[in-house]
Amino acid sequence: MGPILVVDDSETVRQHVRECLEHAGFAVIEASDGVEGLEVVESTPDLSLVMLDVNMPRMGGLDMLERMQQQNRTPPVLVLTSEAQPALIERAKAAGAKGWLVKPVKPDLLVAAIGKVTKSAVGGGK
Repeated sequence: MGPILVVDDSETVRQHVRECLEHAGFAVIEASDGVEGLEVVESTPDLSLVMLDVNMPRMGGLDMLERMQQQNRTPPVLVLTSEAQPALIERAKAAGAKGWLVKPVKPDLLVAAIGKVTKSAVGGGK
């Protein structure tokens, strides 16, 4: 399994997610906003998953997700954010997000969601 990209403007959140994922055996790459995130997606073809926050400076997560879709760069995407507005969730689904988790999330739920999303992507003939 390739690395997981965690895109969040909060260093504390990235650190917490990285520690949870590394403890579960995943390799992690970090980016602090959508601009950096897109650069990583473009330069890392073997990403297993992208985890996005919604609200970030320079480029938010949903804008990044929509650009990934336009460029046909579509590793599975899981949105991890404090937002829970139905319109944002629908926008993310329309752009291809496979799941939506609201922060804070327990480590076991995070790992379970990643397993479900990556299995469905592999099993779905991505």
